[in-house]
Amino acid sequence: MIARTGGIGLPVREDDTMALEERMTEELAKEYYKGGIDCSQIVFAHAAALLDMDEEEALKIAAAFGGGMMNGERCGCVTGALMALGAAYGHFEPGDAEAKQKMMVRKAEFERRFREHEITNGSLICREILGHKIPEEMPEILQKNLLMQTCPKLAVIACDLLDEMIE
Repeated sequence: MIARTGGIGLPVREDDTMALEERMTEELAKEYYKGGIDCSQIVFAHAAALLDMDEEEALKIAAAFGGGMMNGERCGCVTGALMALGAAYGHFEPGDAEAKQKMMVRKAEFERRFREHEITNGSLICREILGHKIPEEMPEILQKNLLMQTCPKLAVIACDLLDEMIE
């Protein structure tokens, strides 16, 4: 039974564990964006429940990666997801080529599956997905409401993929 929500609204049970059966929705992602939470933070904080991580810590770690690292580079949803995959499957011992290879396979799978969605324009790059340069064309992006039309959908795609990929 869901008793309340976490810091950014992720459903939490009475025992403070995340309700993992709750999936990210476009509406929930839009609320986060309206509150100033960026795409990378939404995705990584969503994964925090899967990783038994502290949500606040996840939000802090992912804070500098939204908006393609604030300059239209790698989509923040992708960056947040790759941080989650690294936390779940990343190698940490020198010379552990097998663990590194397993993580790289998951990374490639995530990127391939994310790009398959039409809304991404086959890209992992924020400015290519939105069709505008960031930060130079931010006024036009905001005028067209692209962030609220596109980015919540991307967050849902990334979170859904992580829900499937993190065991």
